[in-house]
Amino acid sequence: MKKKRILVDMSATIIHHGHIRLLKKASKYGKVIVALTRDIEVKKHKGYYPELNFKSRKEILSSIKYVTKVIPSNFFLDEKYLKKNKIHLLIEAGPSPHDIKNKKKLKIFSRTRGVSSSIIRKRVAITLRQLKKFKKKII
Repeated sequence: MKKKRILVDMSATIIHHGHIRLLKKASKYGKVIVALTRDIEVKKHKGYYPELNFKSRKEILSSIKYVTKVIPSNFFLDEKYLKKNKIHLLIEAGPSPHDIKNKKKLKIFSRTRGVSSSIIRKRVAITLRQLKKFKKKII
């Protein structure tokens, strides 16, 4: 029997353990293909360019043992995209913004509590402010 093609949609602007957990769960359903949001789409829909560019994010995701393939995607996916890529099931973390009418083709997992790219980004900003104050004190 041929393994099902499972699509996991990600922007993965800062790759973290929540992403790994999602990919691991998805791998139990079949062959994992990551639909990775293009840089320009992240900018258009989230308002910033990713910390890691598409090529770097793709390289990291491709090296994860649960991932078979990484393909470029727009921010919003539709059934035409699933059909074009021969996808049996789309897996999301959290509510899905996509236009998927056939709910049998969509599985939603809850996000990993306490971690997200946004949370990490905020922590980095705090750390940078603290470093700046610390450097002023020692100079």
